[in-house]
Amino acid sequence: MRKAVSSDGFRATTASVCAPVTIVTAVNGERPHGTTVSAFSSLSLEPPLIMVALDTSSDLLAIVRETRRFWVNLLSHRQGELALRFAKKGQDKFDGIPWGDEQGVPRLANASGWLACELRDLADGGDHVIAIGLVLAAEPSVHAPLVYHNRQFGTHSHFV
Repeated sequence: MRKAVSSDGFRATTASVCAPVTIVTAVNGERPHGTTVSAFSSLSLEPPLIMVALDTSSDLLAIVRETRRFWVNLLSHRQGELALRFAKKGQDKFDGIPWGDEQGVPRLANASGWLACELRDLADGGDHVIAIGLVLAAEPSVHAPLVYHNRQFGTHSHFV
């Protein structure tokens, strides 16, 4: 029988794979909530579905469960500071950050692109919950993306 992979070995291996950096947002009453997420992916074209993984204990997950709506803000390679800000715990993430109410969900005004989603399903993901969103509206990014690789932010370069 194989020995189980260690947490450190698993973390190091998955960190070696580039992941897109997004900020997922939702609103509870008047107060917007958001968190940086690198576990984001397209899932289906017909119907248009995406998936994001949210920590089981996050306030954002509780809001998404209740409101059944969320926004995925795509970040450009110049938005590392914004990603770091939303990766931290706290109530003041939106202080001084321009945002607007789009379809009842907070949209970061400076996001490079976005997807407005309605919660379709939730799936167990260990210490995270996978939120599957039906994409209601989207705008692609025209800028180089912000990616996360080996615990550092970077961007994509074209293969030559």
